[in-house]
Amino acid sequence: MVIFKRKLYKRGSSFETTIPMPMIMLLDKNKKYNVIFAYDEEANKWYMKFEEQRGEK
Repeated sequence: MVIFKRKLYKRGSSFETTIPMPMIMLLDKNKKYNVIFAYDEEANKWYMKFEEQRGEK
């Protein structure tokens, strides 16, 4: 099992963190992506997926 730990930091009126490079290394660096976070209440787990941006300016 691979585990990543990242700090959550305050930026303006919100909080942010970074996405570790090993999680995005297979993405095409020439394309833009949206990161989608989904929470499963029943399992009490967060999931993350990448979606290529299409037609967005």
